[in-house]
Amino acid sequence: MPRLLKSLVVAGLAVACASLSGGNFEHRSEAVTPASNPNARPAADGRVSPRLAKPRIEPVEKESWNDAQRALLEPIDKAGRLYNVHKTIANHPKLARDWLTFATYVLRDNSLPVRDREILILRIGWLCQADYELAQHARIGKRAGLTDDDIKRISNGPDAAGLSDHERLLLRAADELHEDACVSDATWKGLAMTYSTQQMMDLVFTVGEYNLVSMALNSFGVQLDEGLEPFPK
Repeated sequence: MPRLLKSLVVAGLAVACASLSGGNFEHRSEAVTPASNPNARPAADGRVSPRLAKPRIEPVEKESWNDAQRALLEPIDKAGRLYNVHKTIANHPKLARDWLTFATYVLRDNSLPVRDREILILRIGWLCQADYELAQHARIGKRAGLTDDDIKRISNGPDAAGLSDHERLLLRAADELHEDACVSDATWKGLAMTYSTQQMMDLVFTVGEYNLVSMALNSFGVQLDEGLEPFPK
């Protein structure tokens, strides 16, 4: 196709797409832009990442739970761990039930040391700019032994000063999975010197789970729970 004709076709498609999206613009949720959100944080590649100022999917509150939601959320509520993420996912009880099975495994039963697990979760949360995930797991990570300096190094990435060789490999693995959907040979071999086969598998599934969670939190507009401190910038 001649270059001029190709350019005209591409421009025509762009106009058509803009026209279609403009037709139902009023039904979209309003996103936070750098100008309207003074707390917006640059994304990993330097762009400013817009996030939702209010939920797209409202969390279901206790007084409006149906039977399926009550069966799902009451045990979590009684355990004192009922958060906005649970109340939001409960809009789809069947999905929520099956997701929680896997999420519980990753968070509580997988074979990685807890501190290592939290390093991976915080790194993928940072790469996805998932404010809710970062805020929750900064708190959980500190209970697992991470310091404020550790958390700052995690956000700075695998080339940050002060990391151990093992921590550097963990951050690199998260970065590679995020960027290329594959752990490189060098990173794999480095981690496999101290990790078992099961731990290597759990590493990939941990990053994958929290990449998925980040997508959901960001897309659904899950807001910080009361008393939850925003992640340090």
